[in-house]
Amino acid sequence: MMIRTFTPNPVLDLTLTVPTIRFNEMTRAADVREDWGGKGFNVSRALRALDVPSVAMGFLGGATGRKLQAGLNALGIDVAPVEIAGETRTNVVVAESDGERYVKVNQSGPTIHPEEIARCLAQVDADARAGAWWALCGSLPPGVPVDLYAQLIAVIHAKGGRVVLDASGEPLRAGIAAGPDLVKPNAVEVEALTGGTIDDGNAAADAVDDLRALGARDAAISLGDQGLVLAVGASRWWARPPRIRARNPVGAGDALVAGLLVALSRDAAPVDVARWGVAAGTAAAQGEGVSVGARDEVRAIYQDVTMSEV
Repeated sequence: MMIRTFTPNPVLDLTLTVPTIRFNEMTRAADVREDWGGKGFNVSRALRALDVPSVAMGFLGGATGRKLQAGLNALGIDVAPVEIAGETRTNVVVAESDGERYVKVNQSGPTIHPEEIARCLAQVDADARAGAWWALCGSLPPGVPVDLYAQLIAVIHAKGGRVVLDASGEPLRAGIAAGPDLVKPNAVEVEALTGGTIDDGNAAADAVDDLRALGARDAAISLGDQGLVLAVGASRWWARPPRIRARNPVGAGDALVAGLLVALSRDAAPVDVARWGVAAGTAAAQGEGVSVGARDEVRAIYQDVTMSEV
């Protein structure tokens, strides 16, 4: 079934590539790149690169929102906007050309009004289908209640749909309490949630019990260049990527979610779900801008992902 992504705080990602980041002086950009983003939209872009269709839903408004929708449509992605009065935000990345350092500045996003939230819930209720996967991803813009993800999970589950939640802070805590089918925080986000320390895959595997105690059914904890720990039922796998030259890790976690969704939507075994996620995330990290990996590139990396049970 068609995968759906939801992005409450979409963004036009503007990446400026410079020879060297210099503070307190003018630096001329050697390259300028625009990407149509926000975490859920990044997931849809990565799915498209893997030849898997999706419907991308999100709050969109103003000239930036129209530009973002047109850009996603041009990539072959079906967009189902929840129209808002405010202007969709723009984020800026200043990255060195050698990929060693970057600075990322995010706007908070437009204020979402109660009637716009009500339209969003009604639209999700109309689109939800039994067995279909949803990815709910990213920060919440001003005006949105902290439990929006929990409300959406309840609506989707009532129709028999399944949910991957990728959020942080209190929206993550509230969303987990609603019982998402899979939660995908990174190690720092889990530490903030549970108070523990995660420094490797074994510690991440132990933290899964804490996430389940909070309400998550299954969990995938991303560990940066150490890969991913995936726990589905009694199965726990640590997937570690091959060594690469990471050019820009921004968006790699969203590509990882796309890889997980590809395998989950095909009812793959947990070991393959973890490998697909790490392969897709790794391919994105070695690209430029807020990048996604092509299908053949992801397949090649998939072969080099190291798997171990934890």
